[in-house]
Amino acid sequence: MTDATILTLAKESIKICILISAPFLLTALIVGLLISVLQAVTQIQEMTLTFVPKILAMILVFILILPWMLKKMTAFTENLILNIPHYIK
Repeated sequence: MTDATILTLAKESIKICILISAPFLLTALIVGLLISVLQAVTQIQEMTLTFVPKILAMILVFILILPWMLKKMTAFTENLILNIPHYIK
């Protein structure tokens, strides 16, 4: 296993990790921003108001992107397992 192979595997792993986490992070950012604007406009400073919508949005995003996430992770894992003989050389 060469240094280039290890770097390529690390790069692909980080890329998959970013792709899978991006929808969750963007959802949390957008929902948090909307709730912050709502709190600033109405001057309601309730702490639970920020958590409940974020949790519900995360559950919804998880349900919506689960097939895509599984497809990406399965393809990466299959590629990794199928190329084990090439990595051993």
